[in-house]
Amino acid sequence: MATREFLQQLISNPDRLKDLVDYAKETAFQHGLIIRTHETPNSSEVATYAPFTLFPTPVPKAALLQALAVQTHFNTLVDKISQDPDFLEEALASTIQADDFAAKLFGIYRQVQQEGRTQSIVLGMNRSDYMVDQKEDGTPSLKQVEINTIAAGSFGVSDRLPMVHRLVLQSVGLVEESNRVQDTNRTAAMSAALAKAWELYGQQKAVIMILVEESQISKFSHRCIEKELWNRNIPVIRRRFEEVSIGGSLDGDKKLFIDGLEVAVVYYRFGYMPDNYTEQSWETRLLMERSLAVKCPDVGTQLAGTKKVQQVLARPGVLEKFFPDQPDVVEQIRATFAGLYSLDMGPEGDRSVAMALADPEKFVLKPQREGGGNNYFGDDIIRVLQEVKTDKRRAAYILMERIRPRTEPNILLRKQLPITLASVCYEIGVYGAYVRHGGEMVLNEVCGYTLRTKNSENNDGGIIGGVTVFDSAFVI
Repeated sequence: MATREFLQQLISNPDRLKDLVDYAKETAFQHGLIIRTHETPNSSEVATYAPFTLFPTPVPKAALLQALAVQTHFNTLVDKISQDPDFLEEALASTIQADDFAAKLFGIYRQVQQEGRTQSIVLGMNRSDYMVDQKEDGTPSLKQVEINTIAAGSFGVSDRLPMVHRLVLQSVGLVEESNRVQDTNRTAAMSAALAKAWELYGQQKAVIMILVEESQISKFSHRCIEKELWNRNIPVIRRRFEEVSIGGSLDGDKKLFIDGLEVAVVYYRFGYMPDNYTEQSWETRLLMERSLAVKCPDVGTQLAGTKKVQQVLARPGVLEKFFPDQPDVVEQIRATFAGLYSLDMGPEGDRSVAMALADPEKFVLKPQREGGGNNYFGDDIIRVLQEVKTDKRRAAYILMERIRPRTEPNILLRKQLPITLASVCYEIGVYGAYVRHGGEMVLNEVCGYTLRTKNSENNDGGIIGGVTVFDSAFVI
C-alpha cells in the first residue's frame, strides 16, 4: 500500500504527482466512473469523474468482517420494526410532536395501517454506515453512524473504482498491493432484490418505477441498476413526484397505474427530506403507499430508519423484544452502537442537554434527516440546544456520542479541488437487501460494502454535497 513516506515523496515531486493524478482521472473515465456535474445536473452531454481517492485506504479486516456479519440481522431488525405500529408510535411519540416531516410520514403510516395493508410483499434495500473508532489504547472499534432505509445510494458507477485503484497501484510499482483490492458487485446484488419483488408481484408487463428528483446528478448510477433489471427483461420507468401526481391512479383492486402502465415496484431514490415534498407530493406519496405496488421502502421501513428509532434501540431490553431467545444476535448488534441519548422533555432529556452543553466536543446533535450535511457539532450544538432546550422542539433531535475515527493519509480527487495530501477518515457502508412475502423471509442478504472518505477536518459528509469521495478498502 502507498505508505506515508511514499505519499510525501509524491507530494514533493509535483510533475510526477500531476502525471499520476491525470492517469487516475483518465482511467476513471475509461472505466465509466463518471457523474453529471452540479452546473448541468440534468445533462448527459457534460460529465466529470466521480470523486474518489487517489489510493485505496487501509481498513482493519476485523472491523470490516464485523460490519458484514451483522448486516442480515439489521435487515431483520428493520423489517420487524416496520411491522410493529405500537413500537413505532411509542418510539416516535415525542418526535412527531416536534418534527413536522416525521409527523407527516407517521400520519401516512397510521392511515395505511388502519385501512389494512394491501400488499404482503415487503422489499428493503438498506445501507448501514460505520466508522472505526480509535480507542485511547489504539485498538479499533466498529461503531454505527446510522442506517439508511430509503434511497441508500453510493453503488452503481462506483462499482468500477476497485479496478481504477488497482491500475493506479500497478502504475507506481505496487503490483502485489494491487491484488489486495477486491472487486465489488453491489449493483447486481441490490438489483436482484428489486427483481425478486417484481417476480413475486406476478405480472410480467408491470414495471419497476424509480422515483427520482428534478436534479439528477446520480443518473448514471441509476442506469447501472436499470441495466441489471433490463438484462432480466424487467421493464423500468423513471418518474418524478409531479409526473406520478398527474399520471398516477389506483384501480378498484388498488393496483397502481402510471400513464397506463401497471407498477409492480416503486423504488424511492427521492423522498427522504422535507424539501422533497410539496402538499401535492404528500398526496402522491399516500396514493403510492395505499396501492398494491411493492414499495422500497414502504413508509414503515422509512420510519424504522429514523435517528429517534436508532436511539430507542440502544436502550436496555429493546433489542431483546425483537430477538427473543437470541442473545448472540442482540450482542452482535449492540456491539456496534455508540452512546445514544434522548432529548425528550423530562429528566432524561434534561440530563442529556446538560451533558452536551458541558462538553459539546464529545457529541453530535442529529435531527431526523438523511442525505448528509444535517448534523451539528461543537459550538453549533450549544447554539441549537440553547434555542430549544426548554420546549418540545428539542425532541426533534437525538444526541450521539462522537466517534473519533482512525485517520490515514491520502489524496482526494474531486473536480476543482486542489491536489493536497490530507489526513482522511472514512465510513464503511454495508449494503443489505431483503424480501418478505407474508410471514416468510424469501431473501435476506448482505450485498457488499462501500467506502466513503473525507478530509478529517470536515465534520459532516455527503458525496453529492461535495465533501465525501468514493474509496476502496485496502484490507489490513
